Amino acid sequence: MINTLYNTLMYIMPVLAVIVFIVLYFVKAGYGIFQTRNWGISLPNKAGWVIMECPAFITMFVMWIAGKYSFVPATLVFFILFEIHYFQRSFVFPFLMRGNSKMPVCIMLMGVVFNLINAFLIGYSLFYIDNADKYDTEWLCSPYFIAGLLLFVSGMAINLHSDHVIRNLRPKGDTRHYFPQKGMYRYVTSANYFGELLEWVGFAVLTQSPAAWVFVVWTFANLAPRAYAIRKRYVDEFGTEVVGKRKCLIPFIY
Repeated sequence: MINTLYNTLMYIMPVLAVIVFIVLYFVKAGYGIFQTRNWGISLPNKAGWVIMECPAFITMFVMWIAGKYSFVPATLVFFILFEIHYFQRSFVFPFLMRGNSKMPVCIMLMGVVFNLINAFLIGYSLFYIDNADKYDTEWLCSPYFIAGLLLFVSGMAINLHSDHVIRNLRPKGDTRHYFPQKGMYRYVTSANYFGELLEWVGFAVLTQSPAAWVFVVWTFANLAPRAYAIRKRYVDEFGTEVVGKRKCLIPFIY
């Protein structure tokens, strides 16, 4: 039954990603810079992020500890990389946030569902499907793993630095808006999103897991429309001369 659920979701999720991608160009998710009261009841941002992100961390741990192939060297590394990302997103990133922003409960709940499904698909593909021959010790020296690990680490570094830039745009007590221009913000207006996308592309490359590639599709579907809207907001607020030729998400491309 679980295998049937996995296969069904693997077909459904890419289709839903395309739908979400299109819808988000017309409907801006009401958190962060686009926060509005139209999305209903909201929670403090810190609480919302912890509740939204920690299900991925917990679900992956449960999938790993109960898995058939959890202690194969390569899959153990995959597990650690995934958990490092979600530990930071669940228990570090929220408490570094500044300000008193809110997160709508409905968006938080959609994020919870998405994270549960994503962690299940990736966890099942890595720890339950028989990959003992595929993920042998030699996989850790393969071109896939080395290239993917470099992309993953680079993406995480870009994401962390970009978040740091955003947090420190204005002095304490200042409520004015500033345009980020340090680090990868010299090339894209949503450098933090670019870092996250690069991270998950790297994870998909190093695992060569179909479920990880589905997550890449979903990541792009979620982030690309929002990055486009953020760039437009910056152009409206700061002007085309300030924004310049920066792309919204992928340097020199989009």
